[in-house]
Amino acid sequence: MSQSAPRPRRTYGGSPLSTASPPRTRRARFFTRVAAIVAALALPVTGLVVLAGPAQAATSATATYTKVSDWGTGFEGKWTVKNTGTTTITSWTVEWDYPAGTAVTSAWDATVTSSGTHWTGKNVGWNGTLAPGGTASFGFNGTGGGSPGGCKINGASCDGTQPGDTPPTAPGTPTASNVADTSLTLSWSAATDDKGIKNYDVYRGSSKIATVTGTTYADSGLTKGTAYTYSVTARDTVDQTGPSSGSVSVTTTGGVIPPDPGGKVKLGYFTEWGVYGRNYHVKNLVTSGSAAKITHINYAFGNVQNGQCTIGDAYADYDKAYTADQSVDGVADTWDQPLRGNFNQLRKLKKQYPNIKVLWSFGGWTWSGGFGQAAANPAAFAQSCHNLVEDPRWADVFDGIDIDWEYPNACGLSCDTSGAAALKNLMSALRTKFGGSNLVTAAISADGSNGGKLDAADYAGAAQYVDFYNVMTYDFFGAWAAQGPTAPHSPLTSYAGIPQQGFNSEAAITKLKGKGIAGSKLNLGIGFYGRGWTGVTQAAPGGTATGPAQGTYEQGIEDYKVLKGSCPATGTIAGTAYAKCGSNWWSYDTPATIAGKMTWAKQQGLKGAFFWEFSGDTTNGELANAIHTGLQ
Repeated sequence: MSQSAPRPRRTYGGSPLSTASPPRTRRARFFTRVAAIVAALALPVTGLVVLAGPAQAATSATATYTKVSDWGTGFEGKWTVKNTGTTTITSWTVEWDYPAGTAVTSAWDATVTSSGTHWTGKNVGWNGTLAPGGTASFGFNGTGGGSPGGCKINGASCDGTQPGDTPPTAPGTPTASNVADTSLTLSWSAATDDKGIKNYDVYRGSSKIATVTGTTYADSGLTKGTAYTYSVTARDTVDQTGPSSGSVSVTTTGGVIPPDPGGKVKLGYFTEWGVYGRNYHVKNLVTSGSAAKITHINYAFGNVQNGQCTIGDAYADYDKAYTADQSVDGVADTWDQPLRGNFNQLRKLKKQYPNIKVLWSFGGWTWSGGFGQAAANPAAFAQSCHNLVEDPRWADVFDGIDIDWEYPNACGLSCDTSGAAALKNLMSALRTKFGGSNLVTAAISADGSNGGKLDAADYAGAAQYVDFYNVMTYDFFGAWAAQGPTAPHSPLTSYAGIPQQGFNSEAAITKLKGKGIAGSKLNLGIGFYGRGWTGVTQAAPGGTATGPAQGTYEQGIEDYKVLKGSCPATGTIAGTAYAKCGSNWWSYDTPATIAGKMTWAKQQGLKGAFFWEFSGDTTNGELANAIHTGLQ
């Protein structure tokens, strides 16, 4: 053999094949047995056709091929033989085919011979006997780029199957029980096989973590508050593996998971009244897939009365009894359990998705009239809110408080005259009472006009006390202007003919940043609904109308899930969509326009996005998904 050959091994009991010299960068070692060298010189490759003797009767064994290295003009390969049966093997023979142009040039730890493109590797004297579970390997150098095919070990398939063998079926999808902070128990239904099941391989993600003979496995050493995915494959008595079971995702209890690896907020409003006519429940967050794609929920709304935070709807909040099919975890409420309603369902949701933070939102359009009295004594208001949010019956459900004051020192459903400093004083008192371990947030106006609502209160002064602001960048225009002009209710930017300057998302964010509020404290608002007019003849924005279009629950407004099919978008303007169908004209966001808004939000360095509200989305949560993917 040439001293420039790559990584030669000692050759035992058979003739090395070729002396072709791969690159000189690989060091060589001389063969120590003279007989091997003589044989190499005496028999050229073309004449070396020594057929192996009759193969041993088919046994339970496998042969696995590995390409150890490749240097361009040649390669090193290795076969590993394993006894997968229950009795000792006394000899083994591996056979395989190479395509024309690929050949073995030298070998070690086996006698390797060829007949055309068919190759045979037979054990040498010292490595033929393999006890059950035992292995032996042999290696070789070769030329060409082909891969081995048609492999047989002792006359049977190299994957351990015998003629007529069928692999086992897939086991049942695992289920989890006894889920704790660092451990859980998996169970699955048995697979079937014509030869019988030997054991099961348990996988956590893509890693095999155990092989068991039964249909249960207790996993331990896990991390608190972490999601794990499990699956199982069956192995039969000849070591064939069947298809994988379905996978199950399980989240351990305890721990705190950051809302998002990138820190982006993905927040949705859940309305307490949705459980009535809309028939929308906390479980729908799970079945739609939205629960896995959000970081925060604002529960809307608590009331503000007599200067205090009060319950909004006691029945929906903590009294409504849920049947098993309506419940997040499939367990029905009992008549005597201490907490029912939405609060208990949110508790169950957080157990399954411990990364989600839930805030109790107070006020809203209808109940903001009470904030003026609250602002007269901020400390007393903050104390009342803390007492309610941290009530022992549901303290574990909520991670903080949200204030939706529409609007401080300005007009909403009613007009407030509590002064420009009222919002700052109120948020300061809430932060003092709730401390740094709870979230304190606020929904705020998006009026970017000169002298508008954002100029009426000290939003910059209040910003130091909040974790983030939800900027309500929707409802800029609607059919409260019954004759039009038609305009998108949530324009991202201004456009020629916009009815009011400063009424767009860009103007609002620019104004807030101009007041010294960092983009990292601002969330962009998205409406999961449309606003529309009727009596419209013009397809483009700016047309006249005769009044609000008919909606399912109120005039002039309709859920996206309805509009998607009843009045598909016909155009876009200022980063949002509009649609004309018959005499109706609607504007709303679609997955495509949301994607554009999320790109813009990231470019602006915003904290994230929020939306009003879950029940307007499709049953598969396509708008929530658009926010999730857009902020990745």
